[in-house]
This record gives sequence, C-alpha cells and structure tokens, in this order.
Amino acid sequence: MGWMKDETGLDRTAANYVPLTPLSHLRRASHVFPDHEALVYGSFRKTYAEYYERVTRLASALQKIGVEPGDVVATILPNIPAHAEAHFGVPACGAVLNAINTRVEADTITYILDHGEAKVVMVDPQFLSTTLEAIDKMEGPAPKIIEVPDDQAGVKAYGDHQLYEDFLQTGDPDFQWIMPQDEWESLALNYTSGTTGRPKGVVYHHRGAYLLTMGSVVTWPLPRHARYLTIVPLFHCNNWNHTWAIPMVGGTVVCCRDINAANIYNAIADEGVTHFGAAPIVLNMIVNAKDAERRDFDHAVNVFTAGAPPPAATLRAIEPLGFDVTQVYGLTETYGHVTECMWHSRWDDLPDDERYAIKARTGILMPFMDDITALDPETMEQVPMDGETQGEVMIRGNAVMKGYLKNPKATEEAFRGGYFHSGDIAYQHEDGYLKIADRAKDIIISGGENISSVEIEGALMMHPAVLLCAVVAMPDEKWGEVPCAFVEVKESATVTEQDLIAFCRERLAGFKCPKKVVFEELPKTSTGKIQKFELRKAFK
Repeated sequence: MGWMKDETGLDRTAANYVPLTPLSHLRRASHVFPDHEALVYGSFRKTYAEYYERVTRLASALQKIGVEPGDVVATILPNIPAHAEAHFGVPACGAVLNAINTRVEADTITYILDHGEAKVVMVDPQFLSTTLEAIDKMEGPAPKIIEVPDDQAGVKAYGDHQLYEDFLQTGDPDFQWIMPQDEWESLALNYTSGTTGRPKGVVYHHRGAYLLTMGSVVTWPLPRHARYLTIVPLFHCNNWNHTWAIPMVGGTVVCCRDINAANIYNAIADEGVTHFGAAPIVLNMIVNAKDAERRDFDHAVNVFTAGAPPPAATLRAIEPLGFDVTQVYGLTETYGHVTECMWHSRWDDLPDDERYAIKARTGILMPFMDDITALDPETMEQVPMDGETQGEVMIRGNAVMKGYLKNPKATEEAFRGGYFHSGDIAYQHEDGYLKIADRAKDIIISGGENISSVEIEGALMMHPAVLLCAVVAMPDEKWGEVPCAFVEVKESATVTEQDLIAFCRERLAGFKCPKKVVFEELPKTSTGKIQKFELRKAFK
C-alpha cells in the first residue's frame, strides 16, 4: 500500500524519524523561550529555563532512588506547580505518571496504588492522612512518599517524609532526559471514576498526547504566549493534556488550587489569563458570581467546556461577560477532548435561541482523529443523520487509549468492531455535528418511550431560579420509569415544584416533563460532574 517499487535505502533512521512525545514541547521551549514566564502560582514564578531545570532535577532525583523506565510514579496533588512539573519530570526519566483523583477515598487509592504498582507517590499535606491510610491497606510494596507542601496556600508539611524541594535538590540539572524509543511507549496511567465497580486503569501513549496537544493549538486556537489557567484538574485526563501543550506556544501556565469565582476572575484580571478549560458547572459559577467576586477585564477569554453537555441557558448567560465558549467532548479513554463544536460564519446572524442551541452541540471530530460518529452498537452501521435517530458515539483515531491496564477482556470489548465504544448516546445533524442525548445508562424509558435526561435538564436550566439540576429515572408502577428532577436553587430565589413542572410543560412534551422535583444540593465529582448514581440511591 503506497510503497514505491524500489525503496532501497529509504529506511527509518535517527535523522528522519523521531518518536512523537509531548516532552519535546518543553525541551524546545527551554531553548526558544528561555526567559519567558512559564509557570505561575502567586509569588512562585518561573521562566522556561527555570521550569526545564526543575523538571530535569525531578527526573534525575527519581532515577537516583531507583525509578526505572516503565515504573509508575503517582501523584495526589491539586493544581500546583509541582504537579505541572511532574507531568514532564516523571516521563523524562522514562516512568509513567499516575495522577490520582484527590477526592477519592482511601480504599480506592489503595486499589490504584496496588494495581498500578506505584514506586513513588507525591502527596499534598491536605491528602496525606488519607494516603497513609491507603498505603497501610496495600497488599504490595508501599511506594516512597514525597511530601509537597503548598506555601502559597498555607498548606504546611507534616515533616515526616522527604519534602519536594529537598528532593529536587538531589537531582542533577544536567541529567539527560530518557526520551521514548517508540511513541507507543506508555506515558500516563489514569483511572476511570469507577461508579459501577473498581476503576479501570487507562493507559496513554506518547503519540496520542503529542497529537492531541498539536490539535489543540490548531483548533482552539492557542496563540503564542497564551496564558492558561488550570481549572481542569491535572488528574483529569492530565488536564485534558493542556499543561503538556502550553510550552509549544511559549505560553504561561497559571496554577489555581481552589476553583471558585473570585479566583477565576482574579486570575483573568491580574494574570491576564486568556484560556482555560472547565466543566459547565464552573461556567455557571462564573455567571452567578456575586458582585464582590467579579473583576473587570479588557480581553476575551477563550474557554473549552466539557464534562457534561452545557445547557444553552448557560452559554447564553456567559458570552456577554467576555467569555468565548466552545463545547468539546471526550472521555478518560480519549485523553480528554476529541470533538469540538466548530463555529461557522453562516450561523452568525441566526436568532439567539438558534445560535445558542447550535453552540450546545457536541460537534465534530478534531483534526487528529480519524472518525467520530453515531453507530448502531449492535450492527455497527451508521444511523441516519436526521437530527433524531440515536446511536452510540463511536471513536477511532490517534487519541484513543492503548487499553485498560491488566484487563484485556475489557479492552477487547471497548474496541469491538474497530471503534472505541463511548457508552454515550447521540444523534447527528445533516452536517455531521453530533449532539449527546445521554449516557446509555441515563436514558429514561417511560412506557416504551426513550426520554433524554439532558433535554429535560436543558429546559429546567432556562428557569431563572435554577442554579443546577439533574434528572434521573424514578420507578413508576404504571410507566415503569418517569423523570425525577433534582434541583439547586439560586441564592435568594424561590420556586416551587409545581412552578418547575409547569415551566417544563411549556417547552417539552408532557411525557418528558418531570413528575417530581426534589430541592437539594447536588453531589458532584471533583471535576464538576453531577453524580447521578448518588441521586438514584433515593429510589432503592
């Protein structure tokens, strides 16, 4: 296929073939932008030359304590500079980075450390007691603990373990990075949320991360010297790979430990932040910020939003505040975002309702992917692109995981038919743009009719009193299941169950409207996803 008749001497060599890796972005940036600000967190401010040296020392220090290529180094850290440094320093010694969710309980951490066989774990003091409890329950060898205090936030070290800055000083600033010999080598290990059982270990390769970072620069786009705020946790798809991407354009990573409206507005106003990624819940936080939390700023802020379908009401509210929002979509298994709702000028003059409905679409594949479409999961045939017929989102391309660690059966099933099966249900418009209807497990089947919880949530979010909402199936003797809405109300607002049901009836078919409304604070993950499985427990 595509080979010439005589290709004698046309082999791959060190001169014409170098394995792709995101490590190359920082190595290049240290030469091209040595004096430019690279990493910022309060008074902690490092240039690219300094960033590169610290990463090099970390890689060397890890090697000196016995970390070998292919070993796993775990982190239990918030979005602080050490976590960004670990994203380069761990793979720079040939090891595999396992960034662990800081909100999971000790039992899950025990499982992850045992399953991934971590040799080292870098821990913030806030999470040290939970980590120690987890390590105490391990069946395998305990990892070495490196404690990472956060002076900027006043999070002091306990002092019982080697401190991060002291550990860095043991490293050699002239250490030669161990670059991958094969771009299929493992770069990172990320665990799924595990809401239906033990989390699965998703393995990323260098090639996929490199191509996703390149694609992000093209599609967002990321201009030279962009200033990026770390709202997406670095343990969530490695910050959607953004921290790996920023050095490519000589940008600045602005770290944010605590995600709240005041910190976001301050970062935009004081640090000149131009880009960030965030779940829709964070956009809602920005829209509903109190006057005392808001700051004026004189530039547009470009936002990728993912994690849940953003309601059109949220997009309508945030745009006038100076934020240009693009919906993207992906999963842990796809390194983060792999689709984008690319905007076309033909939509510019549409009425607001139509424009924001389009902005709420899931979108089309990004340029580093091969195919993302809606197929019938049984026949693997394309469903009609009619804006109605639903299929499962199927994904194929370079930013799909290697597979699930030590779980070949699950990997085989996930890749059945030559696509990654996302588990998300969507329909497609004539132009190929996808729109997520629901997770397969979140579809409500009422009297034989499929009801999208996302559609109901979108209608509820239009109500001026609703801050957040989630809709799940509630058992019903007659219909089997009916929609039940859980709602958080905005501060100082009042609304009744009857008000919201009547509001939905004005916008939805009667059978789609919630039959019950519960007012309470919604359970959320660290990335802002509402935990519907917790809400369903009310009916068990």
